[in-house]
Amino acid sequence: MSLPINLIQFIASVHPYDSLPELDLKALAQACQAQEFSANDVVYSVGDTATHLYIIAAGEVEITDEIGVQLSLLGPRNSFGERALLRGETSTRTAVSVSKATLIAVPKNQFYALIKAHSAVAKFFDRRRPPAPAQSDPTTTPVERWMTANPVTCAPETSIREAARIMRDRRISTICITDGVDLKGLVTLRDMNSRVIVDGKETTDEIASIMTSEVLTLGPSELITDALHLMVEQGVGSIPILEDGKLVGIITQTDLTRALTVTSADLVGRIAKATTAEQMAHVTGDIPQLLVQLVDAGNRHEVVTRLITDIADTVTRRLLALAEDTLGKPPVPYVWLACGSQGRQEQTGVSDQDNCLILSDAVTKSDMPYFEALAKFVSDGLDTCGYFYCPGNMMATNPRWCQPLSIWQGYFRDWIATPDHEAQMLASVMFDLRAIGGDESLFEGLHIDTLKAAAENSIFTAHMVSNSLKHHPPLGLLRGLATIRSGDHRNQLDLKHNGVVPVVDLGRIYALEGQVTQVSTRARLEAAVKRGLLSKSGGDDLLDAYDLIAMTRLEHQATQIKLGETPDNYLDPSDLSDFERSHLRDAFVVVKTMQSAAGSGKGALG
Repeated sequence: MSLPINLIQFIASVHPYDSLPELDLKALAQACQAQEFSANDVVYSVGDTATHLYIIAAGEVEITDEIGVQLSLLGPRNSFGERALLRGETSTRTAVSVSKATLIAVPKNQFYALIKAHSAVAKFFDRRRPPAPAQSDPTTTPVERWMTANPVTCAPETSIREAARIMRDRRISTICITDGVDLKGLVTLRDMNSRVIVDGKETTDEIASIMTSEVLTLGPSELITDALHLMVEQGVGSIPILEDGKLVGIITQTDLTRALTVTSADLVGRIAKATTAEQMAHVTGDIPQLLVQLVDAGNRHEVVTRLITDIADTVTRRLLALAEDTLGKPPVPYVWLACGSQGRQEQTGVSDQDNCLILSDAVTKSDMPYFEALAKFVSDGLDTCGYFYCPGNMMATNPRWCQPLSIWQGYFRDWIATPDHEAQMLASVMFDLRAIGGDESLFEGLHIDTLKAAAENSIFTAHMVSNSLKHHPPLGLLRGLATIRSGDHRNQLDLKHNGVVPVVDLGRIYALEGQVTQVSTRARLEAAVKRGLLSKSGGDDLLDAYDLIAMTRLEHQATQIKLGETPDNYLDPSDLSDFERSHLRDAFVVVKTMQSAAGSGKGALG
C-alpha cells in the first residue's frame, strides 16, 4: 500500500521524531499505521500486552489508572503507551478516546529500535520513565550518562611529541585520532610507554604510526555493564562512543570507577584530604555527575541540593584551614558566612559564590590585612573549584562585607530603619546568611536580633513584600507560558529567576514575618504552615508547586550534563510534553496566586 505523504509530514512535525534523519523518518512512517477510533473506544486496558506506542494525530485520549482515576487528558502531538513498553510489562493503564480520534500506531520493535539508535528520542522518553528506585544500579544505566562527551582529538599527522603534550596538558590517558570526521584510531599512555619509550620511536614521527587502528567502540545507549565487560574481556582501558558513525564521546576505566563509586561522602572525604585548591577542583569536577546520579536515583530536589551544598561547605572550610596554615593563626575570632543558594543549602549544577566575614569587635586596623588576605585566599580557591566570583561583588573580598560585628549590626539596623531600594536588595541577600566556618557565636545573636527587629517594623516588612513580587512566574495572556522574547535564550523559560526565585522570595517573607531561623526555602514554607502564617491548603499547594518547579530545573540540568552540555537554568518548553507543560503552568499559577495574596495584604493568611 502506498504511503500518504501527509503521514510523513505529520510525524516530522512532532517532537522528538523531528530530529530523525530523512531515511529513518521515512522508515518510521512506513512501519506505522493510522488507526481511527470513535468516542469512548478503548485503545488498550489494564492487563493488555503492550504492543504499540501511539501518537495522537487528532482528537483526545484519556489515560486512567487501575481504579479509574484520570492521570492525563492528551491532545494532538502527544505520545502515549511508552510506559509499559519501557518496563517490558503488561499495561497498568487504560487509554480511551474521548472523542473521535486518529492515532498513529508505532510497533514496539520499531520503538525499541528508535530509542537505541537515536539519543534525542531516547532522551525524550528517558524523562518519562518511572523514577528509578533510590538504590538504582549504575551498571544498568546508559554509557552516555557517564562518558566524556566531545573527547580530545588530534589529526593522524600530529607528531608524537605534540600529542603527548596535549595529553599532559589536558590530563587525559587517551587521545582519539580523527581526520576531522571519522575515527581513525586512538593512543593511550600505555602506547606511549611501550611504543615510544621502550621501542625507541622518534617523537617527531606521526602519531598515526603508533595508534591502534582496530578500535572497539560502543553506542551511547549501550549499558555501563557492556563497557565494563568489554574492558575486562579485551583488556582495554578506553572505548570510543560512536553515534551514526560519528565520535560523540569516550568512556574510560576512570569514568566507570566514577559511575560506580561517586557519592557526596566520597567527594567530601577527598576534599577534606586535599592540600591545594587545584586538588579540590579535581574533586568538584565530579559534582555534575553526582547531580545526575542523585536525580536519576529519584531523590527529592531538597536532598540533591543539600548534598551538593555540603560539598561547597566542605570546600570552604578546607580553604579556611589552608588559609590559616599559610597566614598563621587569626589575630581575632571571625566567622565566614555564605548567602545566596549556598546559604539556603540549595545549590544546583550552576553556582557562583556569595559570602562575607564578620569579625570580632576586638579587631584593629593593623589586623585587617590578615583578613583581606584570608578572604582573597578563600574566594580565589572557590573560583578555582568552579564557584565563580559573584558578578555583584557580594564577597568577603569586598571591604564592605568584611567588617566587625558592630558594623554589621549597624548595617541591619539602617536597612530596617530606612528600607530604600538598596536596603531591600541587601537585606534580601543577607537574610539568607548561614555560618560556614569560624566562631559561629558571632552570628547567632545578630541573626536572632535582626529577625526580631525586622518583624516588628511594619514599614520594612511591607517594602520587603513589595520587593519580593518583582520576580514574576513566566505566565502570559490567559495564563499560558511566557518565554523569553529575545537574546541567546529566546523562546525559553528561566527556571531560576522566573521559576524558583519567586518562591524563594515568598519563603523569605514568611521567615521574616514569623522570625523563622531556618534558611532553606522548603523549611521556611513548612515552618510558616506550622506557625499559621500560611494556610494549610495554601501551603500544600505552594510546596507542591515549588517541588515541581525545582525538580524540573534539576532534571533539565541533569539532561544537559548527560548530553555533555554545560548545565544552565533555561528550558525550552517544547522539550516537554503537553502533559508536563500543563502541570508546570499550573505550578506557576499557584505561585502567582500566592504572590497576589501577599501583595494584597492578605499575606500568608489569605
